[in-house]
Amino acid sequence: MIELVQVEKRFAGQVVVHPLSLTIKEGEFLTLLGPSGCGKTTILRMIAGFEQPTDGKILLDGTDLTDLPPNRRDLNLVFQHYALFPHMTVEDNIAFGLKMKKMPVKEQQERIQEAVTMTQLNSLTKRYPHQLSGGQQQRVAIARAIANKPKVLLLDEPLGALDLQLRKNLQSELKQLQRSLGITFVYVTHDQEEAMMLSDRIVIMNSGQVEQIGTPRQIYANPTTLFSATFVGENNIFSRDGKMFAIRPEKLRALRDVEGAKRTGEVLDVHYLGSVHKLVVQLDNEPMTVSILFDFNDNRPWEVGERVGVDWKSEDEVIIGS
Repeated sequence: MIELVQVEKRFAGQVVVHPLSLTIKEGEFLTLLGPSGCGKTTILRMIAGFEQPTDGKILLDGTDLTDLPPNRRDLNLVFQHYALFPHMTVEDNIAFGLKMKKMPVKEQQERIQEAVTMTQLNSLTKRYPHQLSGGQQQRVAIARAIANKPKVLLLDEPLGALDLQLRKNLQSELKQLQRSLGITFVYVTHDQEEAMMLSDRIVIMNSGQVEQIGTPRQIYANPTTLFSATFVGENNIFSRDGKMFAIRPEKLRALRDVEGAKRTGEVLDVHYLGSVHKLVVQLDNEPMTVSILFDFNDNRPWEVGERVGVDWKSEDEVIIGS
Protein backbone atom coordinates (compact mmCIF):
# COMPACT_ATOMS: atom_id res chain seq x y z
CA MET A 1 0.00 0.00 0.00
CA ILE A 2 2.80 2.42 0.93
CA GLU A 3 6.37 2.14 -0.20
CA LEU A 4 9.22 4.30 1.06
CA VAL A 5 12.26 4.05 -1.22
CA GLN A 6 15.53 5.27 0.35
CA VAL A 7 13.69 8.19 1.96
CA GLU A 8 16.00 10.57 3.79
CA LYS A 9 15.38 13.85 5.61
CA ARG A 10 17.91 16.52 6.53
CA PHE A 11 17.21 19.78 8.38
CA ALA A 12 19.91 22.44 7.96
CA GLY A 13 22.39 19.79 6.85
CA GLN A 14 21.68 17.54 9.84
CA VAL A 15 20.32 14.06 9.08
CA VAL A 16 17.04 13.54 10.96
CA VAL A 17 15.97 10.40 9.11
CA HIS A 18 18.68 8.20 7.63
CA PRO A 19 17.90 6.53 4.27
CA LEU A 20 14.90 4.29 4.92
CA SER A 21 13.20 1.72 2.70
CA LEU A 22 9.96 0.26 3.98
CA THR A 23 6.92 -1.48 2.49
CA ILE A 24 3.62 -1.18 4.37
CA LYS A 25 1.04 -3.78 3.36
CA GLU A 26 -2.63 -3.12 2.63
CA GLY A 27 -4.79 -3.40 5.77
CA GLU A 28 -1.73 -3.54 8.03
CA PHE A 29 -1.42 -1.85 11.44
CA LEU A 30 2.19 -0.64 11.37
CA THR A 31 3.67 1.29 14.30
CA LEU A 32 6.71 3.56 14.32
CA LEU A 33 8.05 3.21 17.87
CA GLY A 34 10.89 5.09 19.51
CA PRO A 35 11.88 7.80 21.99
CA SER A 36 11.18 11.51 21.40
CA GLY A 37 13.23 13.02 18.62
CA CYS A 38 14.03 9.73 16.87
CA GLY A 39 12.45 10.77 13.55
CA LYS A 40 9.17 8.83 13.70
CA THR A 41 6.86 11.86 13.41
CA THR A 42 9.02 13.25 10.59
CA ILE A 43 8.46 10.00 8.64
CA LEU A 44 4.70 10.29 9.21
CA ARG A 45 4.71 13.94 8.08
CA MET A 46 6.64 13.01 4.92
CA ILE A 47 4.03 10.32 4.10
CA ALA A 48 1.27 12.90 4.73
CA GLY A 49 2.99 15.53 2.56
CA PHE A 50 3.65 18.12 5.30
CA GLU A 51 7.40 17.56 4.95
CA GLN A 52 9.35 16.98 1.75
CA PRO A 53 11.96 14.20 1.76
CA THR A 54 15.47 15.48 1.05
CA ASP A 55 16.01 12.34 -0.96
CA GLY A 56 14.11 9.20 -2.01
CA LYS A 57 10.47 8.74 -2.98
CA ILE A 58 7.12 7.76 -1.46
CA LEU A 59 4.59 5.61 -3.32
CA LEU A 60 0.94 5.01 -2.41
CA ASP A 61 -0.65 2.05 -4.17
CA GLY A 62 2.00 2.31 -6.89
CA THR A 63 1.54 6.06 -7.47
CA ASP A 64 4.46 8.39 -6.72
CA LEU A 65 3.30 10.90 -4.08
CA THR A 66 6.64 12.55 -3.39
CA ASP A 67 5.75 15.92 -4.96
CA LEU A 68 1.98 15.89 -4.39
CA PRO A 69 0.49 18.35 -1.85
CA PRO A 70 -1.24 16.86 1.24
CA ASN A 71 -4.79 17.49 -0.07
CA ARG A 72 -4.10 15.41 -3.21
CA ARG A 73 -2.97 12.34 -1.25
CA ASP A 74 -5.51 9.63 -0.47
CA LEU A 75 -4.72 9.56 3.24
CA ASN A 76 -5.66 11.33 6.46
CA LEU A 77 -3.66 12.35 9.51
CA VAL A 78 -5.00 12.27 13.10
CA PHE A 79 -2.97 14.42 15.51
CA GLN A 80 -2.45 14.09 19.26
CA HIS A 81 -4.32 17.40 19.69
CA TYR A 82 -7.41 16.68 17.74
CA ALA A 83 -7.75 20.05 15.97
CA LEU A 84 -11.56 19.98 16.14
CA PHE A 85 -13.42 23.20 15.26
CA PRO A 86 -14.83 24.45 18.61
CA HIS A 87 -17.75 26.34 17.01
CA MET A 88 -18.97 23.27 15.07
CA THR A 89 -21.02 20.31 16.27
CA VAL A 90 -19.64 16.77 16.08
CA GLU A 91 -21.63 16.23 12.89
CA ASP A 92 -20.29 19.41 11.25
CA ASN A 93 -16.72 18.58 12.27
CA ILE A 94 -17.04 15.19 10.59
CA ALA A 95 -18.67 16.74 7.49
CA PHE A 96 -16.01 19.43 7.06
CA GLY A 97 -13.66 17.49 4.77
CA LEU A 98 -16.56 16.14 2.72
CA LYS A 99 -17.92 19.67 2.14
CA MET A 100 -14.47 20.85 1.10
CA LYS A 101 -14.48 18.08 -1.53
CA LYS A 102 -17.90 19.39 -2.71
CA MET A 103 -19.44 15.95 -2.22
CA PRO A 104 -23.22 15.66 -2.87
CA VAL A 105 -25.23 16.24 0.33
CA LYS A 106 -26.86 12.79 0.24
CA GLU A 107 -23.49 11.07 0.03
CA GLN A 108 -22.16 13.33 2.83
CA GLN A 109 -25.02 12.19 5.09
CA GLU A 110 -24.33 8.52 4.33
CA ARG A 111 -20.62 8.92 5.06
CA ILE A 112 -21.28 10.81 8.32
CA GLN A 113 -23.76 8.17 9.48
CA GLU A 114 -21.31 5.37 8.69
CA ALA A 115 -18.45 7.12 10.52
CA VAL A 116 -20.47 7.95 13.68
CA THR A 117 -21.80 4.39 13.86
CA MET A 118 -18.31 2.92 13.61
CA THR A 119 -16.93 5.25 16.28
CA GLN A 120 -20.04 4.94 18.53
CA LEU A 121 -20.88 8.64 18.42
CA ASN A 122 -24.54 8.33 17.38
CA SER A 123 -25.91 10.03 20.49
CA LEU A 124 -23.37 12.87 20.42
CA THR A 125 -23.69 14.30 16.89
CA LYS A 126 -25.33 17.60 18.03
CA ARG A 127 -22.80 18.30 20.78
CA TYR A 128 -19.87 20.71 20.58
CA PRO A 129 -16.26 19.69 21.32
CA HIS A 130 -16.25 21.40 24.76
CA GLN A 131 -19.19 19.17 25.78
CA LEU A 132 -17.19 16.00 25.08
CA SER A 133 -14.64 14.06 27.09
CA GLY A 134 -11.07 13.60 25.80
CA GLY A 135 -11.88 10.11 24.58
CA GLN A 136 -15.01 11.28 22.76
CA GLN A 137 -13.06 14.11 21.08
CA GLN A 138 -10.50 11.55 19.97
CA ARG A 139 -13.24 9.45 18.41
CA VAL A 140 -14.60 12.51 16.56
CA ALA A 141 -11.13 13.15 15.12
CA ILE A 142 -10.98 9.54 13.91
CA ALA A 143 -14.56 9.67 12.55
CA ARG A 144 -13.69 12.84 10.60
CA ALA A 145 -10.67 11.08 9.12
CA ILE A 146 -12.44 7.84 8.15
CA ALA A 147 -15.44 9.68 6.64
CA ASN A 148 -13.08 10.57 3.77
CA LYS A 149 -12.51 6.82 3.21
CA PRO A 150 -8.76 7.26 2.90
CA LYS A 151 -6.61 4.34 1.79
CA VAL A 152 -4.33 5.02 4.74
CA LEU A 153 -4.89 6.58 8.16
CA LEU A 154 -1.83 8.19 9.78
CA LEU A 155 -2.01 8.60 13.57
CA ASP A 156 0.53 10.70 15.46
CA GLU A 157 0.48 9.80 19.20
CA PRO A 158 -3.35 9.97 19.04
CA LEU A 159 -3.80 8.78 22.64
CA GLY A 160 -0.88 10.73 24.09
CA ALA A 161 -2.97 13.42 25.81
CA LEU A 162 -5.33 11.00 27.57
CA ASP A 163 -5.13 9.55 31.05
CA LEU A 164 -3.98 5.96 31.50
CA GLN A 165 -7.33 4.22 31.96
CA LEU A 166 -8.89 5.97 28.97
CA ARG A 167 -5.84 5.15 26.84
CA LYS A 168 -6.27 1.46 27.67
CA ASN A 169 -9.96 1.52 26.67
CA LEU A 170 -9.28 3.40 23.45
CA GLN A 171 -6.39 1.10 22.48
CA SER A 172 -8.84 -1.81 22.31
CA GLU A 173 -11.35 0.32 20.40
CA LEU A 174 -8.72 1.45 17.90
CA LYS A 175 -7.60 -2.09 17.15
CA GLN A 176 -11.19 -3.27 16.62
CA LEU A 177 -11.94 -0.22 14.48
CA GLN A 178 -8.91 -0.86 12.29
CA ARG A 179 -9.93 -4.50 11.83
CA SER A 180 -13.50 -3.62 10.89
CA LEU A 181 -12.45 -0.82 8.51
CA GLY A 182 -9.67 -2.79 6.85
CA ILE A 183 -7.81 0.52 6.33
CA THR A 184 -4.02 0.60 6.56
CA PHE A 185 -2.98 2.34 9.82
CA VAL A 186 0.45 3.92 10.29
CA TYR A 187 0.76 4.78 13.98
CA VAL A 188 3.39 6.75 15.89
CA THR A 189 4.01 6.21 19.61
CA HIS A 190 6.79 6.13 22.20
CA ASP A 191 4.75 3.73 24.37
CA GLN A 192 6.12 0.19 23.96
CA GLU A 193 3.09 -1.49 25.53
CA GLU A 194 0.74 0.34 23.18
CA ALA A 195 2.85 -0.66 20.17
CA MET A 196 2.96 -4.31 21.28
CA MET A 197 -0.80 -4.44 21.82
CA LEU A 198 -1.94 -2.72 18.61
CA SER A 199 0.51 -3.53 15.86
CA ASP A 200 0.83 -6.18 13.21
CA ARG A 201 4.42 -4.97 12.76
CA ILE A 202 6.62 -2.52 14.63
CA VAL A 203 9.45 -0.35 13.28
CA ILE A 204 11.80 0.54 16.15
CA MET A 205 13.50 3.89 15.53
CA ASN A 206 16.50 5.40 17.29
CA SER A 207 18.32 8.62 16.32
CA GLY A 208 16.75 8.65 12.84
CA GLN A 209 17.70 5.06 12.08
CA VAL A 210 15.71 1.82 12.00
CA GLU A 211 16.91 -0.55 14.72
CA GLN A 212 14.56 -3.43 13.93
CA ILE A 213 11.36 -4.26 12.04
CA GLY A 214 9.21 -7.21 13.08
CA THR A 215 6.02 -8.49 14.65
CA PRO A 216 5.55 -7.79 18.38
CA ARG A 217 6.44 -11.43 19.08
CA GLN A 218 9.66 -11.28 17.01
CA ILE A 219 10.74 -8.03 18.63
CA TYR A 220 10.12 -9.31 22.16
CA ALA A 221 11.61 -12.78 21.69
CA ASN A 222 14.47 -11.95 19.30
CA PRO A 223 15.71 -8.38 19.63
CA THR A 224 18.57 -7.88 17.16
CA THR A 225 20.24 -4.80 18.66
CA LEU A 226 21.06 -3.63 22.18
CA PHE A 227 18.62 -0.72 21.76
CA SER A 228 15.74 -3.05 20.74
CA ALA A 229 16.54 -5.40 23.61
CA THR A 230 16.42 -2.66 26.23
CA PHE A 231 13.72 -0.38 24.76
CA VAL A 232 10.92 -2.94 24.44
CA GLY A 233 10.06 -4.61 27.74
CA GLU A 234 12.52 -5.30 30.54
CA ASN A 235 15.67 -7.23 29.73
CA ASN A 236 18.88 -8.43 31.36
CA ILE A 237 22.06 -7.94 29.34
CA PHE A 238 25.04 -10.23 30.00
CA SER A 239 28.40 -10.51 28.28
CA ARG A 240 30.62 -13.51 27.67
CA ASP A 241 33.76 -13.80 25.53
CA GLY A 242 33.27 -10.26 24.26
CA LYS A 243 29.73 -10.97 23.05
CA MET A 244 26.49 -9.65 24.54
CA PHE A 245 23.33 -11.64 25.09
CA ALA A 246 19.93 -10.81 26.57
CA ILE A 247 17.63 -12.85 28.81
CA ARG A 248 14.13 -11.72 29.76
CA PRO A 249 13.40 -11.58 33.54
CA GLU A 250 10.82 -14.39 33.32
CA LYS A 251 13.48 -16.71 31.82
CA LEU A 252 15.88 -16.35 34.79
CA ARG A 253 15.72 -18.62 37.85
CA ALA A 254 16.58 -17.62 41.42
CA LEU A 255 18.31 -20.44 43.33
CA ARG A 256 18.74 -20.59 47.11
CA ASP A 257 21.66 -22.96 46.61
CA VAL A 258 24.30 -20.85 44.84
CA GLU A 259 26.53 -23.82 44.00
CA GLY A 260 26.70 -24.46 40.27
CA ALA A 261 24.64 -21.35 39.31
CA LYS A 262 25.79 -19.41 36.22
CA ARG A 263 26.00 -16.19 38.30
CA THR A 264 25.74 -15.37 42.00
CA GLY A 265 24.70 -12.24 43.81
CA GLU A 266 22.75 -10.57 46.58
CA VAL A 267 19.07 -9.62 46.71
CA LEU A 268 18.85 -5.80 46.52
CA ASP A 269 15.08 -5.52 46.44
CA VAL A 270 11.89 -7.59 46.32
CA HIS A 271 8.79 -6.32 44.49
CA TYR A 272 5.41 -7.96 45.03
CA LEU A 273 3.41 -7.45 41.84
CA GLY A 274 0.25 -9.40 42.64
CA SER A 275 0.50 -12.70 40.82
CA VAL A 276 4.29 -12.45 40.32
CA HIS A 277 7.35 -11.51 42.37
CA LYS A 278 10.32 -9.60 41.05
CA LEU A 279 13.79 -9.87 42.55
CA VAL A 280 16.42 -7.24 41.84
CA VAL A 281 19.83 -8.87 42.26
CA GLN A 282 23.25 -7.22 42.44
CA LEU A 283 25.64 -9.65 40.74
CA ASP A 284 29.00 -10.50 42.32
CA ASN A 285 32.04 -8.94 40.61
CA GLU A 286 29.86 -7.17 38.02
CA PRO A 287 28.50 -3.60 38.09
CA MET A 288 25.06 -4.59 36.82
CA THR A 289 21.86 -5.64 38.53
CA VAL A 290 19.45 -8.17 37.03
CA SER A 291 15.69 -8.63 37.40
CA ILE A 292 14.11 -12.04 37.94
CA LEU A 293 10.36 -12.59 37.63
CA PHE A 294 8.69 -15.68 39.06
CA ASP A 295 5.22 -16.98 39.91
CA PHE A 296 3.62 -16.59 43.30
CA ASN A 297 4.22 -20.22 44.30
CA ASP A 298 7.49 -19.82 46.20
CA ASN A 299 6.49 -20.57 49.79
CA ARG A 300 9.38 -18.88 51.58
CA PRO A 301 9.70 -15.19 50.66
CA TRP A 302 13.10 -13.83 49.64
CA GLU A 303 14.78 -11.31 51.95
CA VAL A 304 16.87 -8.28 51.02
CA GLY A 305 20.55 -9.11 51.54
CA GLU A 306 20.07 -12.85 50.95
CA ARG A 307 22.57 -14.73 48.77
CA VAL A 308 21.09 -15.95 45.50
CA GLY A 309 22.18 -18.04 42.54
CA VAL A 310 21.09 -16.80 39.10
CA ASP A 311 20.56 -19.49 36.48
CA TRP A 312 18.94 -19.93 33.06
CA LYS A 313 18.66 -22.30 30.12
CA SER A 314 21.19 -21.76 27.33
CA GLU A 315 18.42 -21.74 24.70
CA ASP A 316 16.91 -18.62 26.34
CA GLU A 317 20.02 -16.56 25.52
CA VAL A 318 19.39 -14.09 22.69
CA ILE A 319 22.66 -12.97 21.09
CA ILE A 320 22.71 -9.19 20.51
CA GLY A 321 24.39 -7.98 17.32
CA SER A 322 26.49 -10.18 15.10
